[in-house]
Amino acid sequence: MQRSKTVPLPERPASRRALLGAAGLVLALPRLAAAAPAASPPAQAAAPAAAPACHPATDWTAFAARHIQPDGRVIDFNTPQQQSTSEGQSYGLFFALVHNDRATFSRVLAWTEANLSGGSLAKQLPAWQWGRKPAGGWGVLDANAASDADLWIAYSLMEAGRLWNDAGYRTLGREVLAQAVREEIINVPGLGRMLLPWPKSVASGPLWRLNPSYMPLQLLRYFQQADAAGPWGEVIDNTLRMFGAVTPKGFAPDWCAWSQDARAFVADPQKGATGGYDAIRVYLWAGMLSARDPARKMLLLNLRGPRQALAENHAVPEYVDTVTGQVRGMAPLGFSGAMLPYLKALDATDALADQVARVPGGRAAPPAAGATTPPVAPLPYYEQCLLLFGQAWLDGRYEFGPTGQLQTSWRTLCRPNRPA
Repeated sequence: MQRSKTVPLPERPASRRALLGAAGLVLALPRLAAAAPAASPPAQAAAPAAAPACHPATDWTAFAARHIQPDGRVIDFNTPQQQSTSEGQSYGLFFALVHNDRATFSRVLAWTEANLSGGSLAKQLPAWQWGRKPAGGWGVLDANAASDADLWIAYSLMEAGRLWNDAGYRTLGREVLAQAVREEIINVPGLGRMLLPWPKSVASGPLWRLNPSYMPLQLLRYFQQADAAGPWGEVIDNTLRMFGAVTPKGFAPDWCAWSQDARAFVADPQKGATGGYDAIRVYLWAGMLSARDPARKMLLLNLRGPRQALAENHAVPEYVDTVTGQVRGMAPLGFSGAMLPYLKALDATDALADQVARVPGGRAAPPAAGATTPPVAPLPYYEQCLLLFGQAWLDGRYEFGPTGQLQTSWRTLCRPNRPA
């Protein structure tokens, strides 16, 4: 479905619920040659010989081998259309940068430009969804942009330009950011400038739908520093105001809305007050926020719900009613990965140890001598991404500075695990 004023946005959170089930068979997929030239010479950085083995949950080589085609397409195998999304491409860029993998970064960027941006990210924000078309063939399924992906792409390009000293990446990142400002930030009546989930051409009042997980504060801080004349200071203030208003029980919703009539944040007209597969990233971003960020203490206080639930011996919930605080369901393993930075930031030592033990390759007790372990299906794309973000941060492979700059530990990159 197209995102429009009259047709609801395709249910990205709901599709994540489906994809986090049992992993499907890998279908034969077309290999599209990337038309856009690489922005920098491919040169894979070798990890030091003495580096430790990768944490099984965050083995970048294994993730890339499964989910990234040779042409740079990041695939979500657990969707019927075998889709690629601008979100997936943006995460691929970020993880490649964290792991100093210039060759993969270049390929992911080239595929994104050629297939989601009509050949030029500098001129067109990427379509959010690409995959198998209902009538046959492959291509763009929804041409509208998604602002979370656009921010992560701009950030990854700008930081790649800084860390790899590549002026081309830096310039392209600024061009993507400028488009996001023009197309996805609006002066919402009664609120002020705010980041919309998609281009303002498909948004309308009097209820303005918002997605809290699309607004990582460290990225907003970074853009405020890089684009001092831009809207970012006001967007940050309104984002923090939003978190204070929509978390009465300490849990973030997947979606919310601003009512220009009531001059208040309200429940989302389509998704209600449920927090689940999108909201889990809110805790992840908050946990990775610099300890020197002036808003960190209050933000973590607003997001106290998961810690309280764990302290009351609940499992990490799959869903929560953010108005009543009622939790239901046991979350998939990827949610535990997203909890790691959050629990670390709160000094919740026991809860952190429990979640580390739950993720693949954590500190859980090994099987008894002589026990056999059945084959385990690979985790779905979204779970893997949550684990990559959370466990790699906990392992000290990267962090965000007080102004959002990426701080990496390339000299201590792990070596891939190899089967015995």
